[in-house]
This record gives sequence, C-alpha cells and structure tokens, in this order.
Amino acid sequence: MNVTTIGIDLAKSVFQLHGVDADGGIVFRKKLRRSAVLDFLRDRSPCLIGLEACATAHYWAREISALGHDVRLIPPAYVKPYVKRQKNDAADAEAICEAVTRPNMRFVPIKSADRQGVLMLHRTRDLLMRQRTMTFNAVRAHLAEFGIITAQGPHKILALITAIQAGEVPGLPQIAAVALESLATQLDNLAGEIRRLDRRLMSWHRADETSQRLETIPGVGIITATALAASVPDPSVFKTGRQFAAFLGLVPRQNSSGGKDRLGRISKMGDGYLRRLLVVGATSVVRRANTNTSATGTWVRCLLERKPVRVATVAVANKTARIAWAILARGETNRAPMAA
Repeated sequence: MNVTTIGIDLAKSVFQLHGVDADGGIVFRKKLRRSAVLDFLRDRSPCLIGLEACATAHYWAREISALGHDVRLIPPAYVKPYVKRQKNDAADAEAICEAVTRPNMRFVPIKSADRQGVLMLHRTRDLLMRQRTMTFNAVRAHLAEFGIITAQGPHKILALITAIQAGEVPGLPQIAAVALESLATQLDNLAGEIRRLDRRLMSWHRADETSQRLETIPGVGIITATALAASVPDPSVFKTGRQFAAFLGLVPRQNSSGGKDRLGRISKMGDGYLRRLLVVGATSVVRRANTNTSATGTWVRCLLERKPVRVATVAVANKTARIAWAILARGETNRAPMAA
C-alpha cells in the first residue's frame, strides 16, 4: 500500500487513522488501540502524518517523528472546516488528513520534553497562585463575619493573621481561631511551594540563553521570559511580529466587509496565559511612564494622552509581543529605541 499521508485522531484509548495515497485515494480507515499505534507506524515507509494540537499531541509527535515520519501539528480550529457533515472519529481523521496537505496551512511547532516540563512548572505555579488568592479571600470573608476588617493585599492579610494568633485582635471565638489556623497553615505551605517553583524557573532561566535575551525587554521578567522561551520553540512559524501578536490575541477583532474595515476589541485568541503575562508586564511599564525618560516612556505618555489606560496597556503588550518575536527570530537582544 503506497500511503503518502495519514491523519490521526488522538484519543485516550482508541485512535482513528485515515491513510491516502499520492492521488488522494483512500487506502485505509483503521481503529487502533493506544499500544498498537507505534507498531503500526513502524512498519510503514516514511510519510506525512497530521495530528491535532490537542492533549498528548506533542508526546505523540516526538514518538512518531523518531520513526522517521514527517509529523505536523494543526490547531483544532483549522481542522474543523474540513469536517464533512457529521462529526465522529473517522470524519475527524479524514479532515486532519486533508488539512495537513494544504499549502497555506499553519502548523504548531513540536515542543521538546524539556520545554513541556518548563510549561508544567508555569501551570503548576499558576494553579498554586490561584489557590493562594482563594485562601486570602476566604480569610477576609470569614473574619468580616466577626467584624474584623482588613485591607486587600497579601501583606495586610498576613499581618492580620499574625496579630490574631498573638492575641492582639479581640472578638474572634476560639472555635473560629482553629479554622483560621488551618487556613494560615495552608497559606504557609502554598508560599513555600511557590518559592520552590520560582527557584526552579530561575535555574532554568540562567541556563537558557533565549530566556535571558527576552528578559532584556521592558516589562518582561523571569516568569514571562521563561514562558515565552518554552512556548515558542520555533519562531519561524510566524512571518512577522504582528502574526505573533495575533496568535496571542492582542490584535483587534475584525468584522470587515464590502471594503469597510471594522475593528473591535482584541480577539483574545491563542494562549491566554502568555497574553496575561504580557499585559501584566505592560501595566508595570505604563505605571512607570511618568518617571521613564527613555523613548519608550515618551511614546507611552503620548499614548496615554489619546487613549484610556487599559487601551494603552494592551498596546504596550502588543508592542512587547512584536519585540519578543524579533528577538526570538533574529537571535538578538533588546535595543533601546533612539529618542526622536
């Protein structure tokens, strides 16, 4: 069987495969258990294999590439237009097989196991940060029921917990103090785990030259730099910095027709975690604009005279994303713009 292209619909246990020849004729439609996929592909001559960029896709792409096949990952949104009528595993595999052969298709670069591990550190840290925020909110809400009010912010709440444990804040029953002690212990454990992950990210950052170059961008710290370096292993998949910003959802959503351009809010497509990190960093740049004497500070101040603060913040995040792409694609460091 002269198979040139195979589309694989990934799943937990049963995978659907769709193979075609050079003329597009269907050669086989096959269901395989998870353990039999690699054995089946090992016996095939090297061909083009398409996968949806979903859960476990990077692992399977690495394993199948090791067999000599040309593996390409496709965003699920780009596969959907090729699904004919009803959706099922066979139709999805056929759509993947069709989409992977399109000359204008955009593909997702395959991540190494090391970069996936760094992203796992980021996701775990983000989860712990959310749990920490939930615990802080719970402490404030519970204490408010007893008339004990404190300002927002981790330092204020931790100072109040310390004062209550020292007996300096009256009005809290002993039975409620037991519950507060459990929440305080959870906060200490979360803070320790977050510090441990931060040290591990710092260690990886010091060993990765790309992450160090990204840190030279204003508004990009170690967290953002390591996340960008791990998430974009191959910047050549984006032709321009604007494409990278669009991938992160930092460009206006279009609803244009009849030669009339209608631009709305940002699209918020792509990686929401990277977008949030860039916006947080841009917020810091905007807040320091009045004391920033560089050309970037002048540009931000001029932008704030014409636009609201949040719009200016997203504009700075968009510019940061374009600079990050240029650094990734050209192997350079950030250069401060010349003053006008």
